[in-house]
Amino acid sequence: MGRRYDPERRQRIIDAAIRVVGRSGIAGLSHRTVAAEADVPLGSTTYHFGSLDELLVAALRRSNEGFAAAVRDSGALADPEADIAEELARLMGEWLSGERTGVELEYELYLAALRRPALRQVAAEWCGVAETLVERTDPETAQALVALMDGICLQVLLTGAEYDAGYTRAMLARLMA
Repeated sequence: MGRRYDPERRQRIIDAAIRVVGRSGIAGLSHRTVAAEADVPLGSTTYHFGSLDELLVAALRRSNEGFAAAVRDSGALADPEADIAEELARLMGEWLSGERTGVELEYELYLAALRRPALRQVAAEWCGVAETLVERTDPETAQALVALMDGICLQVLLTGAEYDAGYTRAMLARLMA
């Protein structure tokens, strides 16, 4: 019997890994749990991803599409008259008020790079938001803006506090001044 052609299988495995991590954390991720979640044979997960780190890299790349994509795709940032601090504060508010599990998952995968060197390169891609901001400010300020946004997001996620757009806007504006 020949191999069944299933061009979507790799993506289904990545999506299943994201769901497993979202439900059970990275500690709950294994080829077996992902195969069960994706409803594919165990061999499919090891065929497409030789290691769990490879699978985590793919999941992190997929989940990185959240805030970074919102910043990149925001037409307001391309407008030279736009208030960048206001736009970034608004985008952060939209992202944090969305589906919370996705935001938490993005940060869990991002922070997993502390212990998993294979994830560091893709985690650094999240900082690609700075590249988008360089169009409106200098590289050092762009990096500082990303660091501030990271800190505010982590504080909101870890403390359960309400996101304060006014505070965020004021701090971002202060950095840009």
